[in-house]
Amino acid sequence: MSESAITLAETAPSGPAANGGERPPSLIGLGREALGARLHGLGVPERALRMRVSQLWHWLYLRGRTDFAEMTNVSKDLRGRLAGAFTLARPEISAEQVSADGTRKWLLRLAPGDDGRPGPEIETVYIPEDARGTLCISSQVGCTLTCTFCHTGTQRLVRNLTAEEIVGQVLVARDRLGEWPDAAPDDPTGLPASERKITNIVLMGMGEPLYNFENVKAAMEIAADGEGLSVSKRRITLSTSGIVPMIERCGAELGVMLAISLHAVRDDLRDELVPINRKYPIAELLEACRTYPGVSNARRITFEYVMLKGVNDSIADAKELVRLLAGIPAKINLIPFNPWPGAPYACSDWEQIERFAEIVNRAGYASPVRTPRGRDIMAACGQLKSASVKLSASARRRAGA
Repeated sequence: MSESAITLAETAPSGPAANGGERPPSLIGLGREALGARLHGLGVPERALRMRVSQLWHWLYLRGRTDFAEMTNVSKDLRGRLAGAFTLARPEISAEQVSADGTRKWLLRLAPGDDGRPGPEIETVYIPEDARGTLCISSQVGCTLTCTFCHTGTQRLVRNLTAEEIVGQVLVARDRLGEWPDAAPDDPTGLPASERKITNIVLMGMGEPLYNFENVKAAMEIAADGEGLSVSKRRITLSTSGIVPMIERCGAELGVMLAISLHAVRDDLRDELVPINRKYPIAELLEACRTYPGVSNARRITFEYVMLKGVNDSIADAKELVRLLAGIPAKINLIPFNPWPGAPYACSDWEQIERFAEIVNRAGYASPVRTPRGRDIMAACGQLKSASVKLSASARRRAGA
């Protein structure tokens, strides 16, 4: 395993904020209409907006440029006005860790707030495989849900991420992996042999994405845009702990693949493991899954089930899981519990996981056992957490004194 703390020039904040002034607004994370409005505000005439938006979109999301000066098919005058008014800065990489299995984890520092204090930190993980690579991104700093098996759940919610900050994670990853045209990774070790390094995006990092729906939706529309980052919605998966009223909107408006963080087959146990279950119990959650827009055998819902020794891993639990999911086009990911400091659980014995999987398989469900990746750098499922905390107003005043 190698670990390095790095700050990259191309990802560092630029513009007035870098010198202690107010940070200019970013063009990253804006949809085409909003981007056009920003250009119109700079004096671009109405008749030229569509062309200019298309040009910028190309440079931002197909070429990955971070400097307006490199946008050679944009007039020099407009490039100067853009550079004076906006930033294209990425989140800053505070630290990068590379696991023995090739998994990469980035600790990202977000832009400073309006008060000038350093921005909070989030974690983003890249998991390479032979012909594919999965980027696990965060939607919040911290989390409100306090799931007892999840390390992120021990970090109180600091705030939602903006669409800029969600898209920024993808851009930083592409920078580091050398996935832009004419670019190359700084370290190609362990990367997929295919030209495309990020084939899948999963919203399984820090936070509950359905509690930040509008920003997640805006960011994933950019990620899926065929003229830019071009990640198919069939290769974008949103994982939720079960915010039932938002599940239908997710399918209807976002159209991505859905994963449900289930982890128990009885309400009393799920109340403990996933406390949001007290508000949206299992029966309501599964009914929302049965009616999820677009669900079919070709677009199955993934049910995630972390294997906790002596807690939820009995043969009776496996049989009840099969019964509960009857009629839902589904696959079941069995996840060996990934330990973290102070965790109150242990991972199920491997033999018990195999017995559990056999029952699920016999019922006709694909039930892969997820191979733990990045455990040695605390990058595996349920292990992400940053040191950022939400300060009270009085604490912010004291800090600024």
